[in-house]
Amino acid sequence: MLEKMDKKFDPEEVIEEFEMLTKDAERVQRETLQKILEENGRTEYLQKWGLNGRTDPGSFKACIPLVTHKDLEPYILRIVAGDASPILTGKRITSISLSSGTSQGKPKFVPFNDELVDSTMQIYKTSFAFRNREFPIANGKALQFIYSSKQFKTEGGLEARTATTNVYCSSQFKNTMKAMQTPCCSPDEVIFGPDFQQSLYCHLLSGLIYWDEIHVVSSTFAHSIVYAFRTFEQVWEELCSDIRGGVLTSRITAPSIRTAMSKLLKPNPELADTIYKKCSRLSNWYGLIPELFPNAKYIYGIMTGTMEPYLKKLRHYSGELPLLSSDYGSSEGWIGANVNPKLPPELATYAVLPNIGYFEFIPLRDNVEAQKHDEPVGLTEVKVGEEYEIIVTNFAGLYRYRLGDVVKVTGFHNSTPELKFVCRSNLLLTINIDKNTEKDLQLAVEVAAKLLAEEKLEVVDFTSHVDLSTDPGHYVIFWEVSGDAGEELLEECCNCLDRSFVDAGYVSSRKVKAIGALELRVVRRGTFQKILVHYVGMGAAVSQFKTPRCVGLNNSSVLQILCSNVVRSYFSTAFC
Repeated sequence: MLEKMDKKFDPEEVIEEFEMLTKDAERVQRETLQKILEENGRTEYLQKWGLNGRTDPGSFKACIPLVTHKDLEPYILRIVAGDASPILTGKRITSISLSSGTSQGKPKFVPFNDELVDSTMQIYKTSFAFRNREFPIANGKALQFIYSSKQFKTEGGLEARTATTNVYCSSQFKNTMKAMQTPCCSPDEVIFGPDFQQSLYCHLLSGLIYWDEIHVVSSTFAHSIVYAFRTFEQVWEELCSDIRGGVLTSRITAPSIRTAMSKLLKPNPELADTIYKKCSRLSNWYGLIPELFPNAKYIYGIMTGTMEPYLKKLRHYSGELPLLSSDYGSSEGWIGANVNPKLPPELATYAVLPNIGYFEFIPLRDNVEAQKHDEPVGLTEVKVGEEYEIIVTNFAGLYRYRLGDVVKVTGFHNSTPELKFVCRSNLLLTINIDKNTEKDLQLAVEVAAKLLAEEKLEVVDFTSHVDLSTDPGHYVIFWEVSGDAGEELLEECCNCLDRSFVDAGYVSSRKVKAIGALELRVVRRGTFQKILVHYVGMGAAVSQFKTPRCVGLNNSSVLQILCSNVVRSYFSTAFC
């Protein structure tokens, strides 16, 4: 049924359906919750809390507690171990999604089922329909920097892989991409290759082979696109050589990838010369993407939250091409679609699809004690301008699940709210009475990085750590810098970082020396690539990778990589 629908995919029909869904979002939410509870009412988890077959929101909220992943983990681990009884869902869970693992240092197991594939395709189609109104594309291909993760079977025989890999493995994904006239230009063997560096090289090569058919350049996260074109800077001459002679470089050793790429690669000296000339005349690689792919209409991927620091470099590569932020979701499932694609990534908002899950929102206040007593509100009860933590109930066994994201309501599309991602709800940096989130860290780094920019240098990537081994404890900021920066410049950057944390608790604590001087540690070039390789080795997919913005002691392997690659260290004198 879905395949037939995909072949006749009509963007205007999709928009019409979305408009109908969002006109009475409250009713759709009630119906969605009823459907979830009817399908799963006999599960061990829901029966434990005495729901007794009731499906109304009032009973649901009165009986079922708010939970985190830690609360559900014992149930999920039984499913992973092969317990086929209805624990969290009425229908048996057949595969498990792995989170990226960047937040806690190790991946989380999350139930995955066909309903999540369906909601993924609905999100993809909805955002594409609105995107295609503003940036129409004809039949073409997409250069998608997407990669599968390591896959394994759990002791109970379930497939375990990242959420993105679960989606890429579904036939619906391919059908949907074809229906949206943007099939991936790379062979499946490249996407599912055993080595991500070999896959990345062949993604680039496939894009160059189909250079005039590429209409979209995309990845799950902006980081992956930036990483791909940083890599291109290093290997472009080798790519030209492959195209010129029609012979694949010896660096590609995976038999499946070599076989697939050999079918695509034919000698083309003219194309090789064209690419060589284009690259040779570029100034510091500005506008590289439209130069290589002149028919590309836009760059697409998640560009909000922890991805914002990569936008400056992505704009450098993209030249005048628009950057379009994709949709809002997580390993646990999707929440909203970007139906305002013309907004720049920094202002991107997401309209919640009311039929893909049941959503609640905890109001966030500055007064922590008052916040403890705030009851979650429904999807249509949120207020414009207010910030909330999201609670998700979905078709894959998560009930009143605290996602850990903070969002701001910017407006409404009909009766469904449009959300702007703010940050993760857990505090990143805190020692005393200070409270600094990943957004505060990002803003501080942006201010200090302007000093580097004056010397034509940039922060390649960054993270942080709270060092409590000293008395008093202090913030540590790790920077990888694009070139050699002078001592005075880095000392000034260190002081600037310290002054840029404007949280009142931090400033007052620094003044009375309850928090020690901020430390800036500069690491070797390639350190953050080592962190990426570490996570890929743990089973993460490159396209799902997010640099952890705070590394705690529980993430000892990453902390060791950072500390063993420090080449220079500076302490702030800003509050002396």
